[in-house]
Formats: sequence, structure tokens, C-alpha cells
Amino acid sequence: MSQLLLLSAVRAGAGGRALRGSCSLRAARALHGSSSRGSQGRSLLMAAGSAVVAGLAAGYSRFQRAEMAPRSLPPVSPQGELERRCEGFMAPPVTGLQELQANRADMKTQMELLIMETQAEVCRALAAADGGATFIIDSWHRTEGGGGVSCVLQDGNVFEKAGVNVSVVHGYLSEESILQMKSRGKNLKTKNGKLPFCAMGVSSVIHPKNPHVPTIHFNYRYFEIEEEDGNKQWWFGGGTDLTPTYLNKQDVVHFHQTLKDACDKHGAGYYPQFKKWCDDYFFIKHRGERRGVGGIFFDDLDSPSKEEVFKFVESCAKAVVPCYIPIVEKHKNDSFSPEDKLWQQLRRGRYVEFNLVYDRGTKFGLATPGSRIESILMSLPLTARWEYMHSPPPDSKEAEILNVLREPKDWVQ
Repeated sequence: MSQLLLLSAVRAGAGGRALRGSCSLRAARALHGSSSRGSQGRSLLMAAGSAVVAGLAAGYSRFQRAEMAPRSLPPVSPQGELERRCEGFMAPPVTGLQELQANRADMKTQMELLIMETQAEVCRALAAADGGATFIIDSWHRTEGGGGVSCVLQDGNVFEKAGVNVSVVHGYLSEESILQMKSRGKNLKTKNGKLPFCAMGVSSVIHPKNPHVPTIHFNYRYFEIEEEDGNKQWWFGGGTDLTPTYLNKQDVVHFHQTLKDACDKHGAGYYPQFKKWCDDYFFIKHRGERRGVGGIFFDDLDSPSKEEVFKFVESCAKAVVPCYIPIVEKHKNDSFSPEDKLWQQLRRGRYVEFNLVYDRGTKFGLATPGSRIESILMSLPLTARWEYMHSPPPDSKEAEILNVLREPKDWVQ
């Protein structure tokens, strides 16, 4: 889990459902299987009205066909395009539709639309791969500013736990968060110890049931900070990484190649730089091993330009489904033994250790006022295991993955 579980985490109180905007929830209802009685009534009225209008229009069209040349449809307004885009989201955006439309060119608007779209794309792909599970959709409000949409699937056919969270929050950074950013080299000028910020992103962790289907984590986020003199600093961060229980080299190569292809569209140096950063970041120091087989990771990315970095982030977000879902489909019906399941539980223990001890996003979230604990801890699996002094036999398939975790490899050129 990286800095975005923290962003999904930030709100005051629990279980709030402040839905803003006027977007349709058709995608949400399709996956969640729920809608209000009022919504059903409105839908029926709208459908009936549409049918009447369509019938009248058809009759008028036949009557006029001999006398008039066909006319092209009027162009869709920018607001209509925005509403149509929002209809595919799991829930309405956190920011109201009118505000998004008024600030269409602003990077905060572009990023919010991207993360809402990414959430919906990933949730649809996961639901299709699971073949029966539904997502709990929780739209929440943060008293200090902003809110989010948390989508969580538990005890499905394929996935034991899958969470895809969006958050769009703003307010003031805590002193602890400011110190954490300064430790990364940020020169931040506060006013009376306060620092206004806006942060948004999408974050996900997916824990499958089958030990031969790997766990995946991704997050993509955007930060803006306004300093004492009115100067604004901005940066992007994120990444996608894979944590298999057992090593399947073909799967790992596919995963890395897909991410490399996304990176190469924007610069030949991006993939090798961010691949190494990922290996270094997801290092469990007290175990001397990585959490998984890596992927890409980056933070504080603020060049060459805001628009160019956004396009890079967009390409990476679009690569999540193609880098992972084919692996799920390939292995979701593989047979496995109780020993395989035991090893999966032990590896999940390592996952928990990294997230609770080292992950900067977890620390940031817990240090932020109004933290939403359920979203922070969404990254943790339903089940895990620790055994005293467990060590797999040499030359076993369990030892094979451990060797890779201790000495990262270059999977693609």
C-alpha cells in the first residue's frame, strides 16, 4: 500500500454517505445489485417518457421524410459529455458536477475524473473475473474537507478480499505529515504552522483465494500544497506491484512487460528507474527480502510538466487491468494443496509486516486528522499466519520465490 490508502482514509466519523453531483449510478447498481425505490420510480417514468417521445419522433420523421433532407444530430455539450462520462463511475464524483465543469481544465478535475474511471474499470474487470461477487460501495464524506468512494469485495469465488478506493481530500496537513514530507527533501513554507493541501488518488489491493493467483497493489495520486507566500507545489506519485505466493516466470514477465510498454510511451528511462525504485521501496528490512516481485513505483514526480506527467500516470493506470487480469484468468481454477495454502498464509504475514511497519502511506494516513481507519487497513488480507522460525526446504518451490525476493531480477529488457 502506498500513499493512496492514506488518502482514501481521510474523513471524520464512520460510515458517512455524502453523495455529491448528479451522475448516474448505473455501473454501481449493475455490480452492487441495489437501487432505491425512488430511483426505480424515476427510471420507469423516464423510460415511459422516452418511449412516448421516441414514438412521436418516429411518426414525425416518417411524415417529413419525403419533404425534408435528414438533419445531423446537434453536438453534445461539454456538460453533457461530462455527465455521460460520469455515468460509468461506481458512484458520483466527490466534487460536484457543476464545479468540475467550471474547472474542466484544472489538473485536480482531470485527475479526479481519471481516478473515478480507473476505479470503475478495475471493479468491472474484477467482478467479471470473480463470476458472482458484488462490491460494497461506500461513498463517504470528510468533515475537514472532501471525501471518497470505497469499493470492497469480500469472500468472492476468486477473491478473498479486493478493495479499490478513491479519495479526494483537502484541508491542512498535520505537523507529522509536514515533517514526513520535509524528510523527503520538500522545502515547505508554513503559515502559523499550517499548510493547506489537496490530495486525490485511487488505490487498490487484491488478495485472491488461490495461492497460484498473485496479490496485486496499485495506486496513483496527485498532491497540491499552497505555501505561506501563495506559491503552489504539486507532484504525482504511484505505481503497480505484484506479490505472488509461488514464482511463475511467464506471469512475472507478462506483468513487467505490460508496465514497461506503458512507461516506454513517455520515456525510455522511466521503466528501469521506477522498477528499481519499486524493488528498493518494498523492502522488508527486518526480513531482508522484498514484499513481492516488484513492478514500478515513483513519488514526488513534478517534471517535465504537469500535463506530461499526468499523461504518464494515465498510461500506467490504464495498464492495471491488462497486466493482471490475464494472470487471474490463467490460474483462478488451478488446483492447490493444503501446503500451498499454508505458504500463502505465511507470505501474507510478510505483506502485513511491510504495510504496518514501513509503508509511508499508512503512517501518513494514521497521522492525518479525520483518518478513516477502515480504508487505511483495507490493504490487509482477511487471513494471514505467522509461525515461529519457519524455513522452507532448500530446492523447494517455496525456497525458489524466497531467492527472488532476496535478490531482485530484471524480468524484461
